[in-house]
Amino acid sequence: MKNEKITESIVRESLRKLGYFASDAIVVEEQKSGNPRIQKLLSSASKSGEGLGRPEFIVTSKADPDFLLVIECKADTKFHESPNRDRYRDYAVDGVLLYASNLSRDYHVVALAVSGESESSLKVSAFLQPKGSGNATVLTDRSGMEIHEILSWTECMKYAKFDKDLAQARKSDLMKFSRELHNYMRDYCKIVEAQKPLLVSGVLLALSDNAFERSYRNYDQEKELARELFGAIRRVIGEAELGLNQESKKRAIGNAYQFIPDHPELSKMHPKEGETPLFHVVHSLAQNVKPFIEDHFDFDVIGNFYGEFIRYTGGDKKGLGIVLTPKHITELFADLAKLDKNATVLDTCAGTGGFLISAMKKMLDQAETEAEKERIKKHALFGVEQEPQMFALAVSNMILRGDGKTNLFQGSCFDEDIYEKIRDKADAGFINPPYSQKGDGLHEWNFIIQLLDALRKNATGIVIVPMSLAIASHPLRERLLREHRLEAVMSMPDDLFYPVGVVACIMVFTAHVPHESDPHHESWFGYWKDDGFRKDRVEGRIPTKRWPEIREKWLYMYRRQEITGKSVWKKVGVNDEWCAEAYLETDYSDISDEEFENELKKFFVFKSLHG
Repeated sequence: MKNEKITESIVRESLRKLGYFASDAIVVEEQKSGNPRIQKLLSSASKSGEGLGRPEFIVTSKADPDFLLVIECKADTKFHESPNRDRYRDYAVDGVLLYASNLSRDYHVVALAVSGESESSLKVSAFLQPKGSGNATVLTDRSGMEIHEILSWTECMKYAKFDKDLAQARKSDLMKFSRELHNYMRDYCKIVEAQKPLLVSGVLLALSDNAFERSYRNYDQEKELARELFGAIRRVIGEAELGLNQESKKRAIGNAYQFIPDHPELSKMHPKEGETPLFHVVHSLAQNVKPFIEDHFDFDVIGNFYGEFIRYTGGDKKGLGIVLTPKHITELFADLAKLDKNATVLDTCAGTGGFLISAMKKMLDQAETEAEKERIKKHALFGVEQEPQMFALAVSNMILRGDGKTNLFQGSCFDEDIYEKIRDKADAGFINPPYSQKGDGLHEWNFIIQLLDALRKNATGIVIVPMSLAIASHPLRERLLREHRLEAVMSMPDDLFYPVGVVACIMVFTAHVPHESDPHHESWFGYWKDDGFRKDRVEGRIPTKRWPEIREKWLYMYRRQEITGKSVWKKVGVNDEWCAEAYLETDYSDISDEEFENELKKFFVFKSLHG
């Protein structure tokens, strides 16, 4: 007769060999949990349909408090999985997915179904159900192969965190936390708007200092914490390699964080909470944000916090004309430029570093040797940012990733000294310039021309700008086309920067090749109005599962296809409109009979009313 205890013993021994019992940070429990939160979630997860659920193994880790591993065992491999996965008592897969469904209300769950009575016959199925998700999916490795073995905790987390659905769920959690943190700062920290993202970045820098991270809970919150935190920030900045003029850069960055030890409200004990606002912020970021940065280094966390914070500032939500570029667009730029491991990238309006982060990720994914990775980190990323607080955010963003900050410069991209340091260094340039600046020489076209002038000959320059630049004539257009060639313009979704009301387009140029050098040159215009994102009043624009497919269609279409209603080749000059809408033919093929009839009815009504 089959004995389930044998299967449990095999699993238990596997966990032992994989180090689950060797670390105080990992807790392995059987049948029930000492965590009241977990027990409550299992209270209605019985496989019989009512009562308490009792998984064979429940595993948690202090290092990943939002995750847990749950394992269900069956002795006979015939009872591994039922056709409909609805026989919870009898089948391993069915039972473990029931547990995952209940536990995923509060946790990201890795679920293992194990059957068999010997190691050689053992059958393992692995699933992942992100927190708040209605469905579990098969757990795969980074190449997309299904997992069919018991993994170490580290491997479980590596593959789980690579999952796109889980990454999006964690991002949503992070953005929800950022809104809660903003409200807390508003009510208790009493710092100005510009200091809020700086406080976040400063605390994250301090938490990257091992001594501070280990000890911050033990410092006197009113007398020591602010001083020790600022000291940790200065140590981290002091150890960073910031390239040319690095001592002056370090002083400037340190000055941006000086408000932390100087601000009286941050170190004032809250009588009811029994903690200072600074301690609350430090502890919250340690629990909610630091683990995310370690797992998703390509995500511009600082930029997203900045973006969330300025949503609450009133006005046009643009601060100093700054509209931060969404992550899926910074990644799209890297694809449009066809970056490889040998590329060098320049952003002359770096902001918080979003373009550089995406470019770095794209290049590092293709690097094979440590020497190639070192080149990318130290020599392949150039950025310029004028606004001092934004520069501090950009540098801290890069420091948190351990790379990319060497060639960041503080100042204007129009400054001759800075220009000489970046000129002719890069074969790709990306910018989202400040919009609607009023000063002389600060038009968007000035920033675009300066970027293209700084690039190497035949380099690709890509910019995202208001659609008005594509439509309205401007004297600087003539100067630009005299030196550089317009390759493509893509009309982007109207609500791309929601809630900021800017309708944008992407323009692609080839640097130092005059537009008229080829009298037959045609530019490509794409109508990219639907990226598959949906709008949420609280969370902003949220990707759906349509985006990856749309992205691939865009990239395949780009400068390759002319599709009725979607893209067109056109020879344009200084005074022409640079947008697809001006040249596209209407595609009538997808209009239904019902839509056609409705339009006819509207036309007849209009004619009747207006003679």
